[in-house]
Amino acid sequence: MRSSNPVFSRRGFSRDNGYAGFNTAAQAGYAQGNPYAQNPYATDPYAQQATQYGAPPQAPATTDRMTMDDVVVRSALTLGTVAVGAVLAWALLPVSATSYGLAFGAAIIAMVLALVQSFKRTPSPALILGYAAFEGVFLGVISEMYNSQWNGAPFQAVLGTMAVTAATLLVYKAGWIRVTARYARVGMAIAIAFVLVMAVNLLLVAFGVAENGGLRSFGPLGAIVGIIAILLGAFFLTLDFKQIEDGIAYGAPRNESWLAAFGLTLTLVWIYVEMLRLVAIFSSND
Repeated sequence: MRSSNPVFSRRGFSRDNGYAGFNTAAQAGYAQGNPYAQNPYATDPYAQQATQYGAPPQAPATTDRMTMDDVVVRSALTLGTVAVGAVLAWALLPVSATSYGLAFGAAIIAMVLALVQSFKRTPSPALILGYAAFEGVFLGVISEMYNSQWNGAPFQAVLGTMAVTAATLLVYKAGWIRVTARYARVGMAIAIAFVLVMAVNLLLVAFGVAENGGLRSFGPLGAIVGIIAILLGAFFLTLDFKQIEDGIAYGAPRNESWLAAFGLTLTLVWIYVEMLRLVAIFSSND
């Protein structure tokens, strides 16, 4: 199964129906007609080169593989960079038109860095941490903006994000959700439809057709849309957990833990932003 996360979808984190992985060749049942069934780590290109020059092929290395500790450390570094950027932006950039402009610029830079990393074949810690820093600046400014209108909203959003993450992990580890290929396809179809509807809504708002934010209003409809977005974030988390579990189980290289941290950060930022809007909506209706 290929991940919906653009970070993982180009990597070796593939497990068709849960049976293909890193140090194993693609199973015959999935190899035919499946461009993703090939495992990029199943063969050693350097061993092939050695055979060409007459040297005996060496066995694939079994060390330097990704572990849960690696994922935890890299995730802590990436999320910590986001937090530091957010705190500094909050402390140094007062709410103003200038800070909004800086936040918009930081968001664009973060998006560009994220896209570059997503299409790279190898993880780049500099790109990942750079993305985290600029994303932190963006989050810090918008969090301060929300806090100025709804006191305590960012703190509640952080707690909500932690609660969603913990609940999703609990449900995943308990086996109440089985991450299968069908599960991913259905979830991705819903996610794509959601993104397209939100894009159309943005255009309608920009051209004045939809008032008060349209589907993103601060009313009951906006709350329903926000809840759907958070549920989609939880869906992406289950895919992230699956890819990390597969990577560890099937011997992904250690540097892939940077991609695991990157993917988790993307998802957690999504959930936090949606949670921030949801807290604001409920606070406005009190």
